[in-house]
Amino acid sequence: MTSTADLYDEHGDTLQSLALQLRDFGGRTAFEGPIRTVRCFQDNQLVKDLLATDGAGAVLVIDGSGSLGTALMGDMIAASAVANGWAGVLVHGAIRDSAAIGRLPLGVKALGTNPRKSAKTGTGQVDVMLRFGDVEFCPGARLYADEDGVLVER
Repeated sequence: MTSTADLYDEHGDTLQSLALQLRDFGGRTAFEGPIRTVRCFQDNQLVKDLLATDGAGAVLVIDGSGSLGTALMGDMIAASAVANGWAGVLVHGAIRDSAAIGRLPLGVKALGTNPRKSAKTGTGQVDVMLRFGDVEFCPGARLYADEDGVLVER
């Protein structure tokens, strides 16, 4: 994969650059793929359900409203993502089981961690446009991520 810095140098403002500073947790720090989305708040049932389907190299962007109150993904859900061919997960919120996730061949970026489980009621939306960190995440657009940050096609 070409670095995000080189991609930005080549394509400039045709790419959106996420100003939000996320931490790398996955075993892969560089990943890319078409975007799928979930909007949820302290409820990860939709995340679990979606990552249990064929990812076909996609990146799941989860907008948890920036909440660090509960984790939206743990090691079992991350392992499911790997088994189903997802390239990565970007969480505008928290994850848990970070040491175990770090051993998986999956790109994972999140705001932070919290060992507390989230609800499982299925509240939220799938494949909707998300906006945080001054970036629009539209289903089907391409996301590029590495140690320097996140870029998204306009």
